[in-house]
Amino acid sequence: MAENREYLSAAQKGGVIHISEEVIVSIAAMAVMEVEGVYGVGPNPAPDLTDRLSKRGLGKRIRLAFEEESVTIGCDVTLLFGYSVIEVAKKIQEQVTTAVASMTGCKVQGVDVNVCGITLPK
Repeated sequence: MAENREYLSAAQKGGVIHISEEVIVSIAAMAVMEVEGVYGVGPNPAPDLTDRLSKRGLGKRIRLAFEEESVTIGCDVTLLFGYSVIEVAKKIQEQVTTAVASMTGCKVQGVDVNVCGITLPK
């Protein structure tokens, strides 16, 4: 899904701004974690929040596909038992779209949510 790009570049009046793909992946992952009902990013997220958001492995769990001036984002997530899968997935799409667009200025074409698992709340 990801094209081999290192930076998203935007020409501005005072010069060019380069945003690393890793930054976009981190923004998306943090946006996912803000949604109520999400346990973690990926099929087997670590039990500790810091580990769940670590850069290690996020590239496999959050994927980017660039087309012209837009990006499509793919997210693998584990949800908490007791929440509506469809409703949480819709909230993830909204949250990631808003966060990435507002923080980077990049148009988000879509957010594909892959629910990999369900776990009991702790």
